[in-house]
Amino acid sequence: MLLWVIRMLFFLAMAAVGLVVGQVLGPRYEETWPNLTVFTMVAAMGAAVVVIVIDSAVRRKNISVVAAVFFGLVAGLVVATVLGPVVDITAWIPEAARDPVKIGIAAVAAYLAISLILQTKDDFRFIIPYIEFTKQEKGGRPLLLDTSVIIDGRVADIAETGILDAPLVVPRFILKELQTIADSSDKLKRNRGRRGLDILNRLQGMPHVEISIMDAAAPGAPDDGVDQMLVSLAAQSRGRIVTNDYNLNKVAKFRGVDVININDLANALKPAFLPGETMEVSVIKPGQEDRQGVGYLEDGTMVVVEDGRDQIGKTVTVAVTSVLQTSAGRLIFGRIEGADHAGPRPRGGH
Repeated sequence: MLLWVIRMLFFLAMAAVGLVVGQVLGPRYEETWPNLTVFTMVAAMGAAVVVIVIDSAVRRKNISVVAAVFFGLVAGLVVATVLGPVVDITAWIPEAARDPVKIGIAAVAAYLAISLILQTKDDFRFIIPYIEFTKQEKGGRPLLLDTSVIIDGRVADIAETGILDAPLVVPRFILKELQTIADSSDKLKRNRGRRGLDILNRLQGMPHVEISIMDAAAPGAPDDGVDQMLVSLAAQSRGRIVTNDYNLNKVAKFRGVDVININDLANALKPAFLPGETMEVSVIKPGQEDRQGVGYLEDGTMVVVEDGRDQIGKTVTVAVTSVLQTSAGRLIFGRIEGADHAGPRPRGGH
């Protein structure tokens, strides 16, 4: 609404300018052009309408292009002003051609300045001695969601807590990959893809979460995989990747892109267990080594129980002996509390 008010004021201002110009020039050309005031006013209003129509038609404007044109025109005027006196004192330039030469110099300077700024893009900096103006980002850096982390679904649980203060971004090629998985003929893949789309709908329904689809084309070769395109896009937009893919994590860090690994975050939030502490674990299957049993805590942490193979199907009290922490998860080793660990018990007899 405010924008249309500004446009109406602009239209009225242009009409007033046309009226004033017509009134100033009217007495001079009254005999040859009796309706000059009406003509200048209509011409000014027509120019205002053209400008408003163009402004309304081009909805998505690139500030870098606008800035390049503005500073290019300023550079052209400055160069023309500086070289104007040189053109005036140059004897071999005819007097009648000096004004066109100045206009040509201004046009060439403006073109070169605009071309330079647009081609250098983010590498271009406006520098005042000892001061460099760099881009200031409002709010947190965007979080680019990977396909795996969307399907995983824990990102929605994290967002629901309100801890995320940065906008979530789903690149268009990630959404396309999700749709392809959801349309797969394989039932398991189809269910995973549909789960990912449901997670996105859940995120969009959270009023405190800012989530958007990025339509920008990913930089790089056309045959790059989704992971490579995501890393390149994150590097270009100075965003952070949210994933639980171990390989993507390594590639992104190699490229200097910040990564938030959901598995690392989940592991950091798990309670710490120190050697000697005890816990109750249900042994549900045998381990890889002899006499080992395996159980799981409520948060999914695997517990390897020494001498626990005979306790499968039972709940035992385990004393922690060591904890192994990796990006894939946390692994706890323990022994049944109170058990005799001197060696295997003999069978039969007393």
